Amino acid sequence: MDTLSYKTISANKATVKKQWLIVDAENEVLGRFASRVAILLRGKHKPDFTPHVDSGDNVIIINAAKIKITGKKISEKEYIRYTGYPGGQRFSTPKELLAKHPTRVVEYAIDGMIPHNKLGNAIRKNVFIYAGTEHPHEAQQPKAIKISSIK
Repeated sequence: MDTLSYKTISANKATVKKQWLIVDAENEVLGRFASRVAILLRGKHKPDFTPHVDSGDNVIIINAAKIKITGKKISEKEYIRYTGYPGGQRFSTPKELLAKHPTRVVEYAIDGMIPHNKLGNAIRKNVFIYAGTEHPHEAQQPKAIKISSIK
């Protein structure tokens, strides 16, 4: 006899319903913005969230160059990369990165908030970051959302 009145349904690749969302990064604080976008990318805002499945939405970020970085982080925070050669460690600040690659600061912040495994690699492909308001995804009919409404 079946004693449960409900069954736990686990989402899989075939049953996940992905949406296209567009969010504006203008005057948003970097860390809070990145954590909310990570929630959207991961799918944690959906009732059928499954930890081992890419159940998140596709997110388009516009105005990434106008993100707000609070405190002294704009000049004191350091991003470190390594070229692979001896003495090849390179350092840069958010100010330098925003001048050279305006979307890279937002990209690094979001990358740090999603899993560092194969699932995270799949999730990283679902975010599209643009410095201005123009983007080539009009055909997907993205739904504009207010990022502060995500908890």
